Amino acid sequence: MDFNLPLILGGLIVGFIVGLTGMGGGALMTPMLIFVFKVDPLTAVSSDVVASLFMKPAGAIVHLRRKTVNLQLVLWLCIGSVPAAFSGALLIKWLPLGDSFDETLKLILGVALLIAAGGLVVRAVLGMLQRRTALGEGPAAPTNADVVVRKVPTVILGAVAGLMVGLTSVGAGSIIIVVLLMLYPALKASQLVGTDLVQAVPLVAAASLGHILYGDFELGLTVPLLIGAIPGAWFGAQVSSRAPGGIIRRALAILLLASGLKLLGAPLGVVVGAAAGALVVGNILWVVVRERIKALPPKAKPLGTVAAPAGPPPGDQVAPPDPTDAIETKDGSPRP
Repeated sequence: MDFNLPLILGGLIVGFIVGLTGMGGGALMTPMLIFVFKVDPLTAVSSDVVASLFMKPAGAIVHLRRKTVNLQLVLWLCIGSVPAAFSGALLIKWLPLGDSFDETLKLILGVALLIAAGGLVVRAVLGMLQRRTALGEGPAAPTNADVVVRKVPTVILGAVAGLMVGLTSVGAGSIIIVVLLMLYPALKASQLVGTDLVQAVPLVAAASLGHILYGDFELGLTVPLLIGAIPGAWFGAQVSSRAPGGIIRRALAILLLASGLKLLGAPLGVVVGAAAGALVVGNILWVVVRERIKALPPKAKPLGTVAAPAGPPPGDQVAPPDPTDAIETKDGSPRP
């Protein structure tokens, strides 16, 4: 078993991003293993899925303790995701791909990464519009929004995300957080991350069992990743449960775009050009959207909410009322 430092550092970085954003585990770790460490695609997917089984709980526990998790949503997501994740691992074995398996898996991974990058952009824009803030989210608050669970769409969402994780190790956070934001706009950003991290634990457990039985899992590759990823996920969740993380999501979206194009076989010049273009155009569009959101009126208060009367400015002294002001004469006229 090789406890090499580069793998440990790679796991630390990926774990931190997972804890911070609730997404990016498979989307970063699998391409990292393939491109940086030259690992076979199926081995990378299998080892990444099993590593996630131990990495996700580190962040989930933090959110459970801070009560930034909607347990009803977790239940209905898992009803769809757990069987689908195990089925995804079985499909890898049953697909008649022969010698072209590695190339086909890279193609599937590339598409999944592009979906993840698009999901990050959609999530950021929806968050900005929902909260009328240029950064898309404010500091986390340890309270649960009171939402009515839409069972059928939630189960379908879990099934789609679970299948993607079983096949590619990519997709749980990317899909679930974005769609949850559209289905349940009342959820705060910290609650979206916390709910996703907690539901991902049984999802990844099912996918891990499938890959241990039918995939190409390597213990010697997974252990060094976990040495870095577990403390990274814990620290990232500590930051996520208290503060916004908008800038890292923009950087992550560009990284996912470049990784997806590379997996799809794009030349290096195209990959670099697309990443640079996304950096420039993306920041310009972000400034435009930010200015438009700043011009929007404040969000209306919920019905039944009464604003407290404004008090005097700090430091101003308010004279006590004159008791004679309310005294009237017998004919109803004020007393002089």
